[in-house]
Amino acid sequence: MNYKESSYYKQFKYSLITISSLLVFVSIILVMITVSIYRKSELDRLEQSGGLYIEMFEDEYKRSGHISSQDMQKLHYNFSNQEKLKIFIYDEDGKCIFAEGDYDQNMIEADNRFSVSSKKETPSSEVKDLVSDIKKEVNGKKKKYLKFDSRNLLKSEPYLLYCTKKTFVNGAGERDRMYILFCGRTDNMNSFTLKIIIVVSIITLIVLYLLYLFLSKRTKKLTSYEYDFLRISEMYVKGDFSETLSTDIEGIPKEITQCVNALSENVKNSEEASKTFIANVSHELRTPITTIGGFVSGILDGTIPKSRQNEYLVIVSKEIQRLKMLISSMLNMTKFESGTMTPNFRETNLTDLVIQTVLMFEKKIDEKNLEVLGLDSQRLIAVADADLMQQVIYNLVENAVKFVNHGGTLTFEFEKLDGMNCVSIKNTGEGLRDNEIQQVFDRFYKTDSSRGKDASGLGLGLAISRKIVHLHKGHIVVRSVQGEYTKFIIQIPDLDIGAVDENERTDYGRKR
Repeated sequence: MNYKESSYYKQFKYSLITISSLLVFVSIILVMITVSIYRKSELDRLEQSGGLYIEMFEDEYKRSGHISSQDMQKLHYNFSNQEKLKIFIYDEDGKCIFAEGDYDQNMIEADNRFSVSSKKETPSSEVKDLVSDIKKEVNGKKKKYLKFDSRNLLKSEPYLLYCTKKTFVNGAGERDRMYILFCGRTDNMNSFTLKIIIVVSIITLIVLYLLYLFLSKRTKKLTSYEYDFLRISEMYVKGDFSETLSTDIEGIPKEITQCVNALSENVKNSEEASKTFIANVSHELRTPITTIGGFVSGILDGTIPKSRQNEYLVIVSKEIQRLKMLISSMLNMTKFESGTMTPNFRETNLTDLVIQTVLMFEKKIDEKNLEVLGLDSQRLIAVADADLMQQVIYNLVENAVKFVNHGGTLTFEFEKLDGMNCVSIKNTGEGLRDNEIQQVFDRFYKTDSSRGKDASGLGLGLAISRKIVHLHKGHIVVRSVQGEYTKFIIQIPDLDIGAVDENERTDYGRKR
């Protein structure tokens, strides 16, 4: 898989674009807010300087009585140079009556007195009248104009402007209303803005680079996982289950990979079970079919004499019965596994079922001179399907009678334990090895010892018995000590017949 064809690469690309755009947007907002705060602080400082000038101007104007006096000009010159401001004064109609110009060093005489004639003054006629917007705001509720103004008020560069209107009293007691406009340069603010933009840009680029490294590394890891997922899935499709998915990939929930691995394991086991099942069925079918075919051919071609044909036909009949039993057992297994078998629950005397089943093997019990114990126990009543449970008991008793040692003992126990109805069937004899105990309920499984003693057995009895017990929501377990005994225990929950309605019966048949 190409790296750029991965779904994670597309996600990486869109995430990087989105986060980068968001980061740039946040950076711009941050710069704007920072510059706005700095501009406000500069405007506040301009307003404070203006207020100080107005106080000094008011005192000097009251003393000198004229705006163009030498002391007034000197005040204007000293303050504007010290604070680096341009100061303009307008009359009540907004006409400029005093405009600041440039000064040189010759305008201060030896006695440090201001020389009006040496001043390079900008004539009031060359200065624009006060802008109507400024007048309107000063005359309004705010009583002042304090803004960053980029209009061509003085030159083609923006200024910090502070304007207010005051009434001044001259030495003669006359009252004059004037507008005083202070213009502060934006050099500091421009320098500050440039520095902020540079710093924020550097930080943004560093963050973007780190973000790229992080997302790129994570995307490559996830892309590698996606490639492995696809590769291993293709292996599963081909029936190769030799690899499993890693469950420790950051960003991928463990549950997903665990479910996929569990699914592959189930498919693998299912395939192996299917192969084993087919092999076992083929073997079980081949033996009686070969026997039947050989004997029938021998009868037809005269190899078997007529005097012995009935003898061989009896054998053929038994093999046919064995085939019918095998097919019936496999059909029952299919019903159990598909959930189409519906138990007919009712109160059942399990003890009587065991006694009836044991009587079916009375002849074989006598032939082996066996001792039977426990059938005189107290009757055990449970809610169960009597026919299905008798099949279970029949399979277990048949095995016990087959594999008990000559002169041995069959022991039956019946008891209620922790809400479970327990029936145990124990026979003395060779017992089972540990590995045999683990496989004894598998389909078509036969122990080594049973192959010689039970040539007619199909190896399905215990598998079917377990299915039936599970259908009753119970358990069947085996305990054995090699050389001493084998014991099978049936455990069925103690159900209330009134609580088992038709729907529950169906559920029991569908679930396992």
